[in-house]
Amino acid sequence: MRKGAVEPNGFRSQFRAGLQRRLSLFAFQVNRPPGVINSRRFSMVIFDISGGGFAGGLEWLWLFLPLGYTATVLIEAPILLLFLPRILGWKKRLAAGLWLTSCTYPVVVLVLPALMYGYPRILYLAVAETFAPLAECALFWLVFRGTEGFEAGAWMRSFAVIVVANLLSFGIGEILNTYVWSSIF
Repeated sequence: MRKGAVEPNGFRSQFRAGLQRRLSLFAFQVNRPPGVINSRRFSMVIFDISGGGFAGGLEWLWLFLPLGYTATVLIEAPILLLFLPRILGWKKRLAAGLWLTSCTYPVVVLVLPALMYGYPRILYLAVAETFAPLAECALFWLVFRGTEGFEAGAWMRSFAVIVVANLLSFGIGEILNTYVWSSIF
């Protein structure tokens, strides 16, 4: 297939195809000694899952990372800012909204697709959307466990807010994936 062509099950949207064309501007060939793996070709093999999947390759996932992170933060951070216990103060609540997502989002977008290669998308979603809130709750507890005034009710509320924020960003992400980003994942 020629470079920039639209694949039947791959780059369906002009947005995605446009990003892929821009990506090729940054691609360059390096003379490698015999036996050294071409990471570009290797990543294309890993992420080119038939029937949809991660058809853009590792490069595409790296390009998507800042866009997806920004969208996720725009959804989750206001929820955490508004509904986490006031004991933390607004700066800590806002920082939690940015930091928790920055810790889990790369795993969801870069690591899990590589680990879940060949598995059904529903399994990937189950693992990713279970991992993210559990990891964020654990990180939140590790950072704020010594906070004075945090009692059992505040912890339960915090964990519930983190889970709800993740569920909301997942739902909106699925809508965007279906109608805007043309099934990236």
